[in-house]
Amino acid sequence: MLEHASHKDEQPRRSLYPARDAFHTQMLEVSGGHSIYVEQSGREDGEPVVVLHGGPGGGCSPAMRRFFDPDRYRVILFDQRGCGRSTPYASVENNTTWDLVEDIEAIRETLGIPKWTVFGGSWGATLSLLYAQAHPIRVNALVLRGIFTMTQAELDWFYGGGAGQFWPEAWALFSNMVPAEERHDMIAAYRERLFGKIDSDVIRFSRAWAAWESTLATLDSKGHTGRVPAHYAKAFSLIENHYFTHKGFLREDRQIFADMDKIRNIPGYIVQGRYDMICPPHTAHALHKLWPKSKLQLVRAGHAMSEPAIAAELVGIMNEMG
Repeated sequence: MLEHASHKDEQPRRSLYPARDAFHTQMLEVSGGHSIYVEQSGREDGEPVVVLHGGPGGGCSPAMRRFFDPDRYRVILFDQRGCGRSTPYASVENNTTWDLVEDIEAIRETLGIPKWTVFGGSWGATLSLLYAQAHPIRVNALVLRGIFTMTQAELDWFYGGGAGQFWPEAWALFSNMVPAEERHDMIAAYRERLFGKIDSDVIRFSRAWAAWESTLATLDSKGHTGRVPAHYAKAFSLIENHYFTHKGFLREDRQIFADMDKIRNIPGYIVQGRYDMICPPHTAHALHKLWPKSKLQLVRAGHAMSEPAIAAELVGIMNEMG
């Protein structure tokens, strides 16, 4: 169901829950020499929900627990390969979309969970959809925010100057980091620097890459985000650039759209910022039209999960499910 936002969306209709401490954490060894950080919080015998963070390379945080009633849900968070508390840090070796899909299944099997709800935003929405299409019988429902489907058109929008037309000053800071003759392919131009041998240059370009995205994340952004911590920026930027260089390791452009029939019977809930400059809402609308059991809610917000209207809708969905 497609609905228009109203000014009431500016204030949450439900509060986020307190971030209850994790009751169990572990490092899970997976393929390719990686170990991933996994935590559980909420109720041990509660309804299981796995949370897929953004990026790729963003890592999870305690704030992500706050969308779920801890007396009802068993919340599983994990840091995807190469980021957060997973090791080796900032590694792109043996780090592909299909490795991550395999990791999600490994977590489910390790925890003995037959089926779960999958909750993700931005890149986490991409990964949620791909996981569900690969393992539909393991998914009760999908709860998605800020839809990104790893198409060339979406990459062109954000790294080819589309979003830059709305944020020319931020785009200038990002694009002027590389020579003019390389700006026709910003992903490739940054890749040369992000994977260079001089660590100070790697950090400088990592911060610039991360700052471009974070500047556009919220509706009330003032056009600057402060200095991005070097440790976070390195993993986020290297891993994200690695995935975007390889088009998400998908077999074809628009693969998610081509495979929507695989999840046509899975309930889906989509929360999309009307003014999302990173992932414009037309992608969410197109996905919704191919998904009979989906509901689409457009709200007065930008991209970030922390946007009040987005947070309110997500909490409301999780409270009303079942």
